[in-house]
Amino acid sequence: MVYLILLRHGESQWNVENRFTGWVDVDITSKGEEEARKAGLALKDYPIDMLFTSALLRAIRTADIALQSAGKGMIPTQRSEKLNERHYGDLQGLNKDEVGKQFGSDQLKIWRRSYDTSPPNGESLKMTQERVLPYFHEHIIPVLKEGKNVLITAHGNSLRALIAELDKLSKEEILELNIATGKPIVYTLDGQTMSILNKQQLLDS
Repeated sequence: MVYLILLRHGESQWNVENRFTGWVDVDITSKGEEEARKAGLALKDYPIDMLFTSALLRAIRTADIALQSAGKGMIPTQRSEKLNERHYGDLQGLNKDEVGKQFGSDQLKIWRRSYDTSPPNGESLKMTQERVLPYFHEHIIPVLKEGKNVLITAHGNSLRALIAELDKLSKEEILELNIATGKPIVYTLDGQTMSILNKQQLLDS
């Protein structure tokens, strides 16, 4: 039995400003720091042997604060752009409401929620999955099969890609999936077969 823990970064400044963030390296807010601390407290009794994060500051800082809050000390860590947020291309930095006014609410919804339509010079959710899932299978599953408990701190869309794989979601179900900032999702897995024994959302209000 091993734990796979997924944690979306705490609230970022551009979450507050309702901007498309993508790969722009925005930090978390004071609220995001508090979310990370609370996540750490919720994870205090869970063993964590290995940390995987994206290469972006908001995920790295969230993991650092959460682990410190959990009293975990230094943990072996791997960071990879493969776990980065979906790249929003030309939309990065733009306010979502302003994009809706300029291009229309229907186009905004397609860019935000479509499975395989990408924004100009950006990634679709399908393209995000195509980089996240091979990394998960090549780098993270072998660690779990060694009997090590893993924390992944990443982003809304990169974590949606993983959850879609774990929970065997359809394309339609993936689009309806929303992941809260700073609230750990804990999978209990069979260490040999990787089958899910239990799934729990911590700090679920």
